[in-house]
Amino acid sequence: MTLGIAVVGLGMAHKPHIQSLRELAGRARIVACQAPSAERRLAFSQAHPDLPVAADFDAVLADPAVDAVILLTPPMTHLDLTARCAAAGKHVLLEKPLDVTVARAERSVAAMAAADRRFGVVLQHRFRPASLKLAAMVKSGALGALVSGSASIRWWRSPDYFAQAGRGMKARDGGGVLLTQAIHTLDLFQSLTGPIAAVSAMARTSPARAIDTEDIVAAAVRFGNGAIGTIDATTVSFPGFAERIELACEQATAVLEAETLKVHFRDGRVVVHEGGESKSGGADPMAFSHEAHKAVITDFLDAIEGRRDPAVSGREALKVHKLIEALLASADAGATREIP
Repeated sequence: MTLGIAVVGLGMAHKPHIQSLRELAGRARIVACQAPSAERRLAFSQAHPDLPVAADFDAVLADPAVDAVILLTPPMTHLDLTARCAAAGKHVLLEKPLDVTVARAERSVAAMAAADRRFGVVLQHRFRPASLKLAAMVKSGALGALVSGSASIRWWRSPDYFAQAGRGMKARDGGGVLLTQAIHTLDLFQSLTGPIAAVSAMARTSPARAIDTEDIVAAAVRFGNGAIGTIDATTVSFPGFAERIELACEQATAVLEAETLKVHFRDGRVVVHEGGESKSGGADPMAFSHEAHKAVITDFLDAIEGRRDPAVSGREALKVHKLIEALLASADAGATREIP
């Protein structure tokens, strides 16, 4: 089966999706590439003269050749566009975040469920080979129970990054380092540790750039099994470093730095998985391989054909949104927040 795909939103996020879809040509056909901006449509057409470009979102939804939509638009647009896709009977793969609040995100999840369409979210760090290897080890029980866990996202975003109108502002992005950058690592972290039950956080906006969202966050966390740990996230750490997850467990400690995994067992064994280099924590947010995106899209296509939820469905992605909302609420209140 070859599914017709519309790519909606032609900003920088389109690049790994277009490359992945080209390599999946036997399973997916790009039917339309849409953006409201004439400037972006022109730039896209010049880079991809063989792909059809559209200006009208409603016309894209009305096209019976479109089975699914990959939404790559700013967060504030997600609820409206997802609801319109659901009403048109289209499956949706949504670039993170789900939305700017949990309440809005839940409305999108409900709309897609009511339409009985598949709804996936692009949280591709789960699909990296090293992440999959670690997830399998955790699931097997080989590491033993979690005792302490930490997630560190010490990235850098340059002045050029924030030069785009509205970037880093609540009115456009809805959130800062947590919702826009660290969400990938936090989603992977919580998928490995199990639910985080409570957080005690501090957050602020640094004087480094003229934005109104947080770019420095630190938190103590308590996991569902009683283990404790930390979260550290920022975009002011020049020149940007690989994100790091550490799981100190009863039988071993696992350290995942971007796409490289090292597991140190108490019996002396060391398991190493050397992964590809990722520089997306630095000035170029797109400095990474498209392979994880390709794996996300492949899973999404499989989900449509198998009439099942994608591995990171809208409902699954709600978990990291609830964590982010709790972190910010804790920082605002100066008090610990429990996560239902």
